[in-house]
Amino acid sequence: QVRLVESGGGLVQAGDSLTVSCVVSGRAASPSTMGWFRLPPGKDREFVAAIDWNGGTTKYADSLKGRFIVSRAKANTMSLQMSNLKPEDTAVYYCTGRRDFGMPTFYYAYDYWGQGTQVTVSS
Repeated sequence: QVRLVESGGGLVQAGDSLTVSCVVSGRAASPSTMGWFRLPPGKDREFVAAIDWNGGTTKYADSLKGRFIVSRAKANTMSLQMSNLKPEDTAVYYCTGRRDFGMPTFYYAYDYWGQGTQVTVSS
């Protein structure tokens, strides 16, 4: 089984930057794709970004391009750098992994999930 643990969430002001991280561990084969989803209050879970875990190719939600950057910071750590944060970025951010290749944007295509980390952006 693959275990995902997020960290780095918190309360920031609009315009600030914040990085959240996800540590990947476990005996199962390393995921082929890693990604981030978020759950804003009162809304459905939405795709944020994904990365080919071995190749490095990335994919972003159109609305977040240019402000969010996903990367493999270390061999077992994924990071999401968020800049110019807005109140509408307030959400629980979930780290996710997928056994198969490809970077789908629907949550049910992913096999592994972290417990989530809260990001709150005040205006």
